[in-house]
Amino acid sequence: MQPKVLCPEKVSPDGLALLRKSFIVDERKGLSVDELHETIKDYEALIVRSETKVTASLLEAGKKLKVVARAGVGVDNVDVPAASKLGIIVVNSPAGNIGAAAEHTVALLLSVARNVPDGCASLKAGKWERSRLVGVEVKGKTLGIIGLGKVGVSVARMAIGLGMRVNAMDPYASPAIAQAAHVTMVSALPELLEGCDFLTIHTPLIASTKGMIAQAELLSMRKGARVLNVARGGMFDEAALLEALESGHIAGAGIDVFTQEPPAPDSVPAKLIAHPKVVATPHLGASTVEAQENVSIDVCEQVLAILNGELPRTAINAPLILPEEYKTLQPFVRLVEKMGSLYTQHYSSPTGTGTGQDQSQTTFDLIYEGTLATVNNTKPLFAALVKGLIAPISATNVNIVNAEMIAKDRGILINEQHSREAPDHSYSSLVTLRSRKTGASRSASPYGQRPNQVSTTSARDQRQLATGVGAGASSGLPTKTERTIAGYVSGAQIFISKMDRFATSFAPEGDLLICHNYDSPGMIGVVGGILGKEGVNINFMSVAPLSSDGEREGAGGGVSDRQHAAPHVNVTNGTSARSREALMILGVDGEVDKGLMKRMSDEKGILAVSKVTL
Repeated sequence: MQPKVLCPEKVSPDGLALLRKSFIVDERKGLSVDELHETIKDYEALIVRSETKVTASLLEAGKKLKVVARAGVGVDNVDVPAASKLGIIVVNSPAGNIGAAAEHTVALLLSVARNVPDGCASLKAGKWERSRLVGVEVKGKTLGIIGLGKVGVSVARMAIGLGMRVNAMDPYASPAIAQAAHVTMVSALPELLEGCDFLTIHTPLIASTKGMIAQAELLSMRKGARVLNVARGGMFDEAALLEALESGHIAGAGIDVFTQEPPAPDSVPAKLIAHPKVVATPHLGASTVEAQENVSIDVCEQVLAILNGELPRTAINAPLILPEEYKTLQPFVRLVEKMGSLYTQHYSSPTGTGTGQDQSQTTFDLIYEGTLATVNNTKPLFAALVKGLIAPISATNVNIVNAEMIAKDRGILINEQHSREAPDHSYSSLVTLRSRKTGASRSASPYGQRPNQVSTTSARDQRQLATGVGAGASSGLPTKTERTIAGYVSGAQIFISKMDRFATSFAPEGDLLICHNYDSPGMIGVVGGILGKEGVNINFMSVAPLSSDGEREGAGGGVSDRQHAAPHVNVTNGTSARSREALMILGVDGEVDKGLMKRMSDEKGILAVSKVTL
């Protein structure tokens, strides 16, 4: 069934058109809070602007919800911590309306300075009041900016173009960017306030910025100064601003955002709007045709990516991924997730139900080699591994937002290693997943036999197991507590290149059968014949022989034991039956049940068969 996207507010159709190609998109404006809570349970994505309050209870009601997209910059109407706990990604569009917000700020600045709205209204009323409407020039005046982000810098450049001096305060701003924009940075708010004729704020609404301009701050400004707010309602103490306007200390204000939208009658925001010294607009900062198209396309592209299992560009509750890193990581995210799923399905059950042992006894090493080792932000790969390990046995929604939390809760220990040593392989990048477990029994898989795995041990095989030949038959491993899966990317295609002692090359996609067998004549025909009789089509087949490391490993221990197993030694070349082991990986179409797997594993020379769905 196609994923569903809910839009309870007006969103530009340009972006929604992108989603409609792949998903069901419902535009349902005017839903009440209760109706939204009832409706959201059927949707994987929610796209909102500023009116919809995405509360913790709404997020809890969204049982299928994977992403909340805010078509704009601010996300103060979204409970981001609650979303993070639930593994719901929150994305926004920080760049889509930068120009629109900056232009609206300057429009309000000039309107307040030159009494434009009042003059227009007066003239429409049949009056001609030139003397009453004398304004001030902005050229030569000082503009103070709190928050020198992208919007703040754009406002600064426009103001400098009008001949203004610009001072700014932002502890996180780049000095180089400020210098390039000809902005003078100040370190303290009092210094900024005392020296400006106009003040504008361009920061997010958080605990430290809410009400940051209150009575004391307004009174510290020059008498006759003017203030602007096109960021978020609540930056200014609205009651204190109303009082400062009434007293005449503040000569005017241009306000686009309010603590209550729309304001209730007789409320403080309503009184501000009605004040003759206030130029007010109904949250129009991003309301341009271009900005609406930009933010709609931006967030819809991210929703499309997330619902397709890809990485978001601007997740609020996930680490920033640089474009060049994003491009490098994208195929490896798919690869690592498949490796984790392959591990769980072929080697273990991460719940530990087989032996009563839990996942906390296993440590995973995720090793990056080659170009991938130079990428700084590999959290998406960490998240992909956690998702891959858990997905086969749990419906938990795992992503870059909650992966660390889930790994901690489940006791999954993951060490990431960046190997910058000269590689001994020809791949530009290689990822290796290695698990290490203590306390495992020699006679069983550390996690016990899996439901999708069948193995048999005949009298012949029991002798070989006793001598170390064919040991670990349930997984094609020697008797040890370490497992290894390696993979690489070629173009956009992902491949598994190694499974423990066996060298291979196959695409981890679809339904796979993995047969552990002795590498003897006729084995391929035997397997193909059994599957053919049952109407199971083989899409591809890859035979994985022992790698050179595997051969050394097979010959490295238990020599005295193997000396007693003369019937299993080739006297011509001195190799044991174990050195002739192989894995056979088959991509299949058709039903493969336990009975069919049992018939395959009963065949002479086949040690184990497992089914994996990737």
